[in-house]
Amino acid sequence: GVIGVQLVVTMVMASVIQKIIPHYSFARWLLCSGSLQWYQHPTEEDLRLLAGKQRGKSKKDRKYNGHIENKPLTIPKDIDLHLETKSVTERDTIALHYFPEHQWLVDFTVAATVVYVVTEAYCSIMKPSQEMNISVVWCLLVLAFAVKILFSLTTHYFIVEDGGERSVCVTFGCFFFVKAMAILIVTESYLEFGLESGFSNFSESAMQFLEKQGLESQGPVSKLTFRLFLAVLCSLIGAFLTFPGLRLAQMHLDALNLAKEKITQTLLHINFLAPLLMVLLWVKPITKDYIMNPPLGKESIPLMSEDTFATMRLWIIILLCALRLAMMRSHLQAYLNLAQKCVDQMKKEAGRISTIDLQKMVARVFCYLCVIALQYVAPLVMVLHATLLLKTLGNYSWGIYPELSSDTPVENSLLPSSVYSESPPADGKMKVTVVQITIALGSLKNIFTPLLFRGLLSFLTWWIAACLFSTSLFGLFYHQYLTVA
Repeated sequence: GVIGVQLVVTMVMASVIQKIIPHYSFARWLLCSGSLQWYQHPTEEDLRLLAGKQRGKSKKDRKYNGHIENKPLTIPKDIDLHLETKSVTERDTIALHYFPEHQWLVDFTVAATVVYVVTEAYCSIMKPSQEMNISVVWCLLVLAFAVKILFSLTTHYFIVEDGGERSVCVTFGCFFFVKAMAILIVTESYLEFGLESGFSNFSESAMQFLEKQGLESQGPVSKLTFRLFLAVLCSLIGAFLTFPGLRLAQMHLDALNLAKEKITQTLLHINFLAPLLMVLLWVKPITKDYIMNPPLGKESIPLMSEDTFATMRLWIIILLCALRLAMMRSHLQAYLNLAQKCVDQMKKEAGRISTIDLQKMVARVFCYLCVIALQYVAPLVMVLHATLLLKTLGNYSWGIYPELSSDTPVENSLLPSSVYSESPPADGKMKVTVVQITIALGSLKNIFTPLLFRGLLSFLTWWIAACLFSTSLFGLFYHQYLTVA
């Protein structure tokens, strides 16, 4: 049938993306609202005046002042240099690396989230039975764009010949592959993703479908192949999230040094520990067993049902994502302050530095602002929309106390009555085609059940949070103890 209201919402949002968002961009507002201050690099004339040198006219004067012909001007490192600050404006961001990618990812994520909210409201009110939830496509596109951007950022580390970034990515990728293989063999009494039951349901449904088609099969894929594929995917995600986690740790430490109020420091700590809190939500002995069946004396009184706990878990993740977005400017300002921090560190050193190298050192920080913003936003976007997909495809509810109808088994997917008709109505080729497509979609619904999506998306959401926390924890240790203060 026709998608109807959802198609209209999609077309309206597509027009908004094309016509309105270029003028009223949320991504541009995040950077250019005036709250971020960046440090301008000093001009060569300013550095010459600070060093007490003047541009000589003769060759002898030029030699005395520290440079001959094409030799760059050098100044003492302990020079009394104070950088000037300026608010980030739209004009400043035009030439930044990855600014178009940052603007597209953030603005498209906002549009996809609005489409998701409207679609969820429509589905909860109208309860359409034979319509595809088109917000799933928007969420999948957001995940695809985020992964593509992280892949693009990671490839730059492999292009650089001298740096050790390539080795770091490969090392963490191998580490996360081994970690994923270890996690996948943990029983569900400790980590309750639902992968085992979801894969078993998928294999049985696929075998029944193949038998109806007259084909003999032991299943579409073995459990070992399924786990190996997931482990490879997890290693790639871990490699992509390596430098975002390392960068987050450095910004967290710098943001804590900048924060003066206790409430801000507390929020920064919660924001840093947010991935750990997400990880613990799926550790059954720590959270689910204590929350659902707390030990109250000799009796064990369940406080909530499993559906209520799953809904509460979704809301906690969304609130933590909102907190991370709210703390974004604090982290970006902490990154921009690296320019002054590098200058202060330089003043403690002996020797001389060329004016060009000093200008590059200061200017480089602001030039890579959008790269840092993407490394901060992309994991947040991935966690958020993986959670939204988990709710929709996993057949969960947003209500803390779900309706009784939500207790129906998720293994059985209701199909339209036309699917079960043996022969399509004979009043035209169009109706025959529609019935065939309906039958095909109904068969796919029987194979890819909400039980399978619950297992896959729960594991994916948990894994993204686990990778981000692992890399940020290593980065915290590295910047705290292994680097020179």
